Amino acid sequence: MVTPQIIDGNLILRMEGMDEVWALKSELTIPLKHITEVRMDEEVVRGWYHGIKFPGSNIPGILTAGTFYQDGKRVFWDIHHPEAAVVISLTHESYSELVIEVEDPQGLVRDINQRKNV
Repeated sequence: MVTPQIIDGNLILRMEGMDEVWALKSELTIPLKHITEVRMDEEVVRGWYHGIKFPGSNIPGILTAGTFYQDGKRVFWDIHHPEAAVVISLTHESYSELVIEVEDPQGLVRDINQRKNV
């Protein structure tokens, strides 16, 4: 799971526990102005093919974590439970998208959208 915070116009995502090991990343910081879309999307997560992992971990039906390349996009994943997934589309970042699991996905989508439009 990922713990999100919004501080000083940045979305800070911290990987928790073993997710830090599986994703090979402990934290991401993304300026809110680089977020083009944020949504809940269980279908994206439930798909069987997430791309070529490099580096990362993928145990189908259990966890997807790390960097994956799919359709010319570099995507960061950290998911165990698809129903808690948030997809964040980015511009001007090394990742095209972030697909993350958070405790309150609806709240994160609402908070990002509200703060982006301020």
